[in-house]
Amino acid sequence: MVGLAHDAGKVSDDFQQRLLGMKQSVDHSTAGGQIVNSLDPMLGSLLAYCIMGHHSAMPNKGSNNQPGSLADRLQREVPDYSAFTQVVELPKVLQLPWMPPGRHPGFSYAFLARMLFSCLVDADRLDAEAFSDLDKALKRGSFPSLQELAKRMEKHMASITADAADTLVNKERAHVLHCCREAAERQPGLFTLTVPTGGGKTLASLDFALKHAIRHGFRRVIYAIPFTSIVEQTARVFRDALGDEAILEHHSNYSFDSEDDSVTRLATENWDAPVIVTTNVQLFESLFSNKPSQCRKLHNIAESVIVLDEAQTIPDELLRPCLAALEELTLRYRVSVVLCTATQPELTGLWPMNSQPREIIPDPQRLFLSLKRVDVEYRGTMSDQEVHTALLEEEQALCIVNTRRHAAALFALLGVSEGHYHLSARMCPVHRKIQIAEIRQRLKEGKTCRVISTQLIEAGVDVDFPLVYRAVAGIDSIAQAAGRCNREGRQGIGYTYVFEPELGVPRGWFRRMAELGRRVMEEVEDPLSPEAIRRFFIRRFDLDGSGLDKHKILQGLESEWKTLSFPFKDIADSFKMIDDFSQSIIIPFDQEACDLLAEVAEAEHPGIYQRQLQRYTIGIHPKEFADYLQRGWLRQVRDIYYVLDYEQGYDKHVGLRTLDSALSDFLMA
Repeated sequence: MVGLAHDAGKVSDDFQQRLLGMKQSVDHSTAGGQIVNSLDPMLGSLLAYCIMGHHSAMPNKGSNNQPGSLADRLQREVPDYSAFTQVVELPKVLQLPWMPPGRHPGFSYAFLARMLFSCLVDADRLDAEAFSDLDKALKRGSFPSLQELAKRMEKHMASITADAADTLVNKERAHVLHCCREAAERQPGLFTLTVPTGGGKTLASLDFALKHAIRHGFRRVIYAIPFTSIVEQTARVFRDALGDEAILEHHSNYSFDSEDDSVTRLATENWDAPVIVTTNVQLFESLFSNKPSQCRKLHNIAESVIVLDEAQTIPDELLRPCLAALEELTLRYRVSVVLCTATQPELTGLWPMNSQPREIIPDPQRLFLSLKRVDVEYRGTMSDQEVHTALLEEEQALCIVNTRRHAAALFALLGVSEGHYHLSARMCPVHRKIQIAEIRQRLKEGKTCRVISTQLIEAGVDVDFPLVYRAVAGIDSIAQAAGRCNREGRQGIGYTYVFEPELGVPRGWFRRMAELGRRVMEEVEDPLSPEAIRRFFIRRFDLDGSGLDKHKILQGLESEWKTLSFPFKDIADSFKMIDDFSQSIIIPFDQEACDLLAEVAEAEHPGIYQRQLQRYTIGIHPKEFADYLQRGWLRQVRDIYYVLDYEQGYDKHVGLRTLDSALSDFLMA
């Protein structure tokens, strides 16, 4: 229906004149919305959202006096489109593909609208492409089949098993793989995969996803990860297993040439690929978006296996809408979802439709005990000087703190020396990637390696230190920090020391999580046990119960569902996985960045370089941005990009130089 009616307005004389060369703007999408709305007083408006938004964005229902709203456009006067009914016959009856659910029907209707919107937008773009650029259109979809990829995966896992030493860790990894292969035969739905860090869950979950997809006739595997640094790492592991041409890597730091129309580049538009590695931001913000470019991929999520790596990182304030979306996909769109993590969040009672995920590992408690490689010890308050002294006593040690300011202060004490590293979001992504690669190499070679990092290193960054210090935090963060310690079990038992910073824990989120972490550590013998993690999440979600849908997205969809009065624009504007009020600046970190900026200066369309420059981009607070401007540390390129004066504003060890007087002498040195 939306396909037939979406361009009904093009039959008007006004639009026909435009095709003949008249330079005039003609509203051609409102007509189709009015037509479908007149056919059915309820479901017609569901289709009208899609049709009226297929070139701009799905609007709010709004009211007649709100310009641009669905209500306003339904009663708008547009050029005569009556000739449409003479050439196109529309179905007389609209019928839902499923019975409306008894609970949360508004969410289900709105979700269906986005899926239809996705179908319309993608079909419209593909049709236009096939007409205007057939060579480009013919490149699409030429990926290996899931069956071929499963064979490659089988061969890769066999080679890993054959080369693996006969150790306890490798035996348990083989057990995890066996459990995943058995679970792949189960009926589709919600799954959890709870495996300690280092237990081999990344490749095992991919193996499950491929086999489960083939078993149930699904079309693709989507692997969603919280941070871009881990996306790159995971994509590299998957390419080793399946081949370079098999993986679609889609996130903000993955850049293509501006003229690139390769199979992979084209597939980022609509996710028409067998294996996609992406970010939580890309996945969830698309599911709640109203924009054609973001929603275009949604219909290709149907009939897929979604693996959510580090599932505990879904922001608390968006937890209920995210769970609702995952549940909706499993109930009505033939999708299986795997929540994959070492710190499985306790979600009982939080699923809107009361779903009960099935655990893939029969006895997670036994697995955790068997793979126990780290003891956690609470050290009480430690001054920065004491932490510094303790780190110098070790050849290889990692210290993770809660804030960038604390990381910079500790690194200032540690001093610039061979084997000393700092990691934080004050460094551009390319810089962090280089540092992490050097850290891994020094650890592998047994060389001196002391690292001060913010929590960015915790979720999935594959490093193995004999000793870790962690500023007090939530149990999930402590467990993830411990996952960077004795990862391969080479030293029997490693140690993670939890300490109280001398200046305390910052107010707000950090302090609340630290208080919960302390309480659980007082109650249980092992803070890394599944029971400790369960207690922590129960209290965390109970404490934050009213804030698990901070923007009242579910409430907004249910309040007026009988008239399908949905605020699509408002939901898209409020649903942000990362609250980012920062100002982006470009760091000319290396020659490639400088060459890109030189191209930008001469480009006809400089905006198309934004994605390629993302790897050199850092977001800073507006006040700091103003200070940088005042100091003359920033120059503007083509009225779009602000570029940092590298010599004045960036340090090769810690990244952006701070304007904090307490640290400026060190960072300016």
